[in-house]
Amino acid sequence: MRKLFGTDGVRGTANTHPMTAEMALRIGAAAGHYFGRNARGVHRVVIGKDTRLSGYMFENALTAGLTSTGMNVLLMGPVPTPAVGLMTRSMRADLGVMISASHNPADDNGIKFFGPDGFKLSDQVETEIEALIESGVDLAPAGGIGRAKRIDDARFRYGERIKASLPRGIRLDGLKVVLDCANGAAYRAAPEILWELGADVVPVGVSPNGTNINDGCGSTKPRVAAETVVAHKADLGICLDGDADRVILIDETGTVADGDQIMALFASRWAAEDRLAKGTLVATVMSNLGLEHYLQGQGLHLERTKVGDRYVVERMREAGFNLGGEQSGHIVMTDHATTGDGLMAGLHFVAEMIRSGEPASALARRFDRVPQLLKNVRYEAGQEPLATAPVKAAIAEAEAALTGSGRLLIRKSGTEPLIRVMAECTDEALLAQVVDGIVAEVEAARVPA
Repeated sequence: MRKLFGTDGVRGTANTHPMTAEMALRIGAAAGHYFGRNARGVHRVVIGKDTRLSGYMFENALTAGLTSTGMNVLLMGPVPTPAVGLMTRSMRADLGVMISASHNPADDNGIKFFGPDGFKLSDQVETEIEALIESGVDLAPAGGIGRAKRIDDARFRYGERIKASLPRGIRLDGLKVVLDCANGAAYRAAPEILWELGADVVPVGVSPNGTNINDGCGSTKPRVAAETVVAHKADLGICLDGDADRVILIDETGTVADGDQIMALFASRWAAEDRLAKGTLVATVMSNLGLEHYLQGQGLHLERTKVGDRYVVERMREAGFNLGGEQSGHIVMTDHATTGDGLMAGLHFVAEMIRSGEPASALARRFDRVPQLLKNVRYEAGQEPLATAPVKAAIAEAEAALTGSGRLLIRKSGTEPLIRVMAECTDEALLAQVVDGIVAEVEAARVPA
């Protein structure tokens, strides 16, 4: 069992275990030792970060740990998470590191790793790194300590890769796009890329101050962007999260479209062009039943994984699929990227608007959602409310009630101390009844640790 790594790296409140400078140093040393064991004489690691105040602290601590094992560190500053995957591979680095807590509040932070192939690490590799963190590693001799260097053009390299993924000659002239960067990692790169493609950009969330990332903006809080789309009569709104690996779209009426709707469009379009590998889309257990029904109607297949975009990617790589993602807005196109890329997905949606001549509202509503209700219950360390008899009984009762008309999913979040209670059902009264019943039992089961 992994103790530090969750569904997307190590994450928590800054200056609280495990997200302390001391632990980051140990994590850096362990990762440096693990990836520095190959036969090559020169070892490199690239580090990117989002705009959180604590990013400076973790950048320095990780650099100290990595250089202590002989790794040469290339510091890219604020860049989207997918840029780290790209740069790790293009710069022939042994390891890539992104310092970010994604969509979480500014007080949180996290550490995500990418292997030399640009893909996120497997559970097995993370487990082995955890063992090295606990046991400690041998440090490099004084003459073998690594160096650190700033790389100033990372976001420009990323921008060229984004543009190269689009159909040849695509231009956004005449399109007005509201772009919400969540005061996060893409606050400079994303507006530059859209401007270079010819769009009239209306920026939102592009003034980070270290404490306002995801604060009332971004993919998890798109209200301001939606209002801006309507006020400016924009053609589309693109809302990224703090590290820009996920996207939520807003059509010209101010209506929000989640990752399921985006994946439905891409899957059907790619299938029509005979480029959807094996006629299959990979998504998680959180994706709406409506998406599954839509794909079946198109003669396509949906494969589900557990929650986490890296599990989606692992399944894609195992079976040779090339499109996948999450309802939350991670869209993974392995023909172009190694991880979810919110900006890339948003631009491919725009490209389809241009190709089809249809407005965003027509493209972003591919299916009718089956009513879905998700509620979160926070718990403290040491508590196990899902293990109590009343909660188990409530879950069993809910599953029986939903048989034939819906489904139930109860899970612990891999990034926050939350229990997520989600259900889908065509009967909305029954939906509320089963979710509220389980939430009440979970809340009652919470006891002091």
